[in-house]
Amino acid sequence: MATIQEQIQELENQISNTKYNKATEGHIGKLKAKIAKLSAEDEKRREASAKGGSNKGFYIKKAGNATVALVGFPSVGKSTLLNQLTGAKSAVAAYQFTTLDVVPGVLEYNHAKIQILDMPGLIKDASRGKGRGREVIAAARSADIILLVVDIFNPDLSILKKELYNSAIRLNQYAPDVNITTAQQGGILIKPTVKLTKITVDTVHDMVEAYGYINATVVIREDIDVEQMLDVLAGNRVYIKAVMAINKVDLAKPGQLEMVQKMHSQYKSVGVSAATGYNMDALKQELYDQIDMIRVYLKPQGQEADMKEPLIVKRGNTVGDVCELIHRDFENNFRYAMIWGSSAKFPGQTVGLDHEVEDEDILCIIVKRAL
Repeated sequence: MATIQEQIQELENQISNTKYNKATEGHIGKLKAKIAKLSAEDEKRREASAKGGSNKGFYIKKAGNATVALVGFPSVGKSTLLNQLTGAKSAVAAYQFTTLDVVPGVLEYNHAKIQILDMPGLIKDASRGKGRGREVIAAARSADIILLVVDIFNPDLSILKKELYNSAIRLNQYAPDVNITTAQQGGILIKPTVKLTKITVDTVHDMVEAYGYINATVVIREDIDVEQMLDVLAGNRVYIKAVMAINKVDLAKPGQLEMVQKMHSQYKSVGVSAATGYNMDALKQELYDQIDMIRVYLKPQGQEADMKEPLIVKRGNTVGDVCELIHRDFENNFRYAMIWGSSAKFPGQTVGLDHEVEDEDILCIIVKRAL
């Protein structure tokens, strides 16, 4: 019997030999769904094998308010950049594979503590495990931001982006608004709430069936394509913001930075020199802005608010999230909170745990008993 990899290769050959058009869209979608299912099975087997053996991935204890992973080819200046941003000591040399492990550092900026991870460079076929690629990518998947580090003299990132994409990382994308609900009977029902222009209902049906569903209702609330439907079926995709650092601009010719920025216009980019420290403040600010953190000032009951040291949280956090950050027992002993600022309808509004805080809010938490 053919191995999973042989089955995947056979399906990929069928796709390569099929001319894509409207008539073959459903067939190709079905083949891709089968590949996705086989890949998921292969990944589960690999993980089970790794647990039973000595093959360990990188273990990184998360710290700070957010995590940024430095991702790039070998020898593009990631280690030097880490040293400039955080003061951490990562080995630096002018040859490939200097970094053999994940080296963490902490950037302190605008009261926020941002963990920066310097990782071994990615190479072609990293998603298949070459050059410890799987371990590197597994570490990157847990980051809040991926900082793509590119050499201004070698700006082509097509291989790098392909390896990240093949490893189920989606840069600067959001999860498709599609919901699959399984049932005991009724077959497969496709219910789009919008007009589908990039995929047909029949193709969605065939893909869902090929992935192994027998009875399910699929509600589609946006105009998706085949690749997005595959992402929904796989269920293991991570959606991460990406920023680009274009390194060695101190050595570039006039206009070269603008040319590279235009080439990668889908990313927010900052031209830097890791060797000299040029433009580090602009890069720090861009990372801070992309993580989208806000400041919350805490006011003890009956006292003035501490306006010097804010608590840093991510935008969208609630009073309950703030309680959890302060003390694990705060939420259990919570009575109510009072809030001043842009999220309050009036100064000193009484709110509950589900109230969403805004930047520069002042928050007073009232608890049942002293902690």
